[in-house]
Amino acid sequence: QVQLVESGGGLVQAGGSLRLSCAASGRTFSNYAMGWFRQAPGKEREFVAAINWSGGSTYYADSVKGRFAISRDNAKNTAYLQMNSLKPEDTAAYYCAARLAGYGLGLTFPSRYDYWGQGTQVTVSS
Repeated sequence: QVQLVESGGGLVQAGGSLRLSCAASGRTFSNYAMGWFRQAPGKEREFVAAINWSGGSTYYADSVKGRFAISRDNAKNTAYLQMNSLKPEDTAAYYCAARLAGYGLGLTFPSRYDYWGQGTQVTVSS
């Protein structure tokens, strides 16, 4: 089992920044690709960003490309999502997820992940 705990969400004005963290425990963190997804009320969960086990490959949804950056620190068992130039439409609950030995565009699909955190709320005011 892998336990994932997100933190860093909150209320921010449009144009502002937040950094989300996802702390992992339970298994060897570097064996897992990590992803960030978000879900707004009444909408399906959507892909935001993903990173492979080493951090050498990253993937982004078009809606966040150039504004968000995913990273990881395997020594700290933590993944991050730096969010800049936030917009009201970025408002959602944000979830991190882990997939064993994951890579490639398959990381954009929620069904491919093995473990999920409980989520952290991000609210962007206009």
